[in-house]
Amino acid sequence: MKEAIAILTGGGPAPGMNTVVGSVAKTFLRKGYRVIGLHEGYTGLFNENPRMVDISYPMADGIFNQGGSFLQMSRFKPTDNDFEEHFNLKFFKENNVRLLVTVGGDDTASTANRIAKFLEAKKYPIANIHVPKTIDNDLPLPKGTPTFGYESAKDKGAVIGRAVYVDARTSGNWFVLAAMGRSAGHLAFGIGEACHYPMIVIPEMFDKTEITVDKIVNLVISSIIKRKIMNMDYGAAVISEGVFHALSPEEIKKSDIHFSYDEHGHPELGKVSKAHFFNDLIEKRLKEIGLKVKTRPVELGYEIRCQTPIAYDLTYCSELGIGVYKLYSEGKTGCMVYVDSEGNVSPLYLKDLQDPTTGKIPPRLVDIHSDKFDSVVENILNAVTPADYEAAKAYVPDPETYDFHKILNW
Repeated sequence: MKEAIAILTGGGPAPGMNTVVGSVAKTFLRKGYRVIGLHEGYTGLFNENPRMVDISYPMADGIFNQGGSFLQMSRFKPTDNDFEEHFNLKFFKENNVRLLVTVGGDDTASTANRIAKFLEAKKYPIANIHVPKTIDNDLPLPKGTPTFGYESAKDKGAVIGRAVYVDARTSGNWFVLAAMGRSAGHLAFGIGEACHYPMIVIPEMFDKTEITVDKIVNLVISSIIKRKIMNMDYGAAVISEGVFHALSPEEIKKSDIHFSYDEHGHPELGKVSKAHFFNDLIEKRLKEIGLKVKTRPVELGYEIRCQTPIAYDLTYCSELGIGVYKLYSEGKTGCMVYVDSEGNVSPLYLKDLQDPTTGKIPPRLVDIHSDKFDSVVENILNAVTPADYEAAKAYVPDPETYDFHKILNW
């Protein structure tokens, strides 16, 4: 029987998913392998009748430059009981599958390793190679290499961000944007930098103080006041959703925003528009201090995940997909494929990225001590400083409350 590989996509979509799948398929098909695509992530491997498709060369050629994911995705994460009672070992044996290719974040990679170890214990050794993706750009790849999907998501976000900024200038309003990024602010920072937004708020900025609603609101109002001093009655602020998820339960309760709650009594933060959340709080504060400013919320959310990949990701994801074959032909397994800026392919093992104490992969954060970050803060952001106190008193009685550096305790 012809040797086969199986490929699946897990987690949430990112631009370039189809480019990776199409490139893996085209490369292995040319080498004489059968390529099986599994729908619904890992679900099919724990189901007697998995949804699967034989990927042909014309099919791979038809999807490689498209957004979204031809293979339906899933966040399904198998339990130990699933492995013991529901694992579909028959799928691997009957189809002569020799390699499992997984495309996803660190959770998808971890499950791939569990599957490889399980199959080896069952005397059916199989290689597994993972392709890391996330629009959050928070996987710690070497030398600042972006995770695939980030550049395309940033590009789409900047298209929206530019249009919003033009609207702000045209209408004399302020806009409050929220960008995805649960633990790191790369996407918000990248969009804000590209669009010259006068205020960017990311979780990494709070390295010397607790993240609170007041501080987030005051940072935006600091920019509003500074722009008024500059005779500019418009602007936009982009806030990373990471600051929202870092708020304590007490801060959430103090916000006076109404949430639905799960069965454990926790607020379901994922169902809330972060842009509306912060816009409401900013409007309320502006009214309290007597500043007549109109603000509008814009959520940069799911619409950027299935963006058609830009040339950067089309090239990068093609190299990643082809790189899977190179690693497999060299006998590599239990690793992620890594392509450096010069196109060189090498394996990247999870054990080399994990925290030695916790075993978890720490997120790659925005380096707020870099020249890049400093240049944006010093030359693009507009915020109140001590030099503005006297002029700011025309708008607020306590300008030091809105001092950018004091808010962050810098």
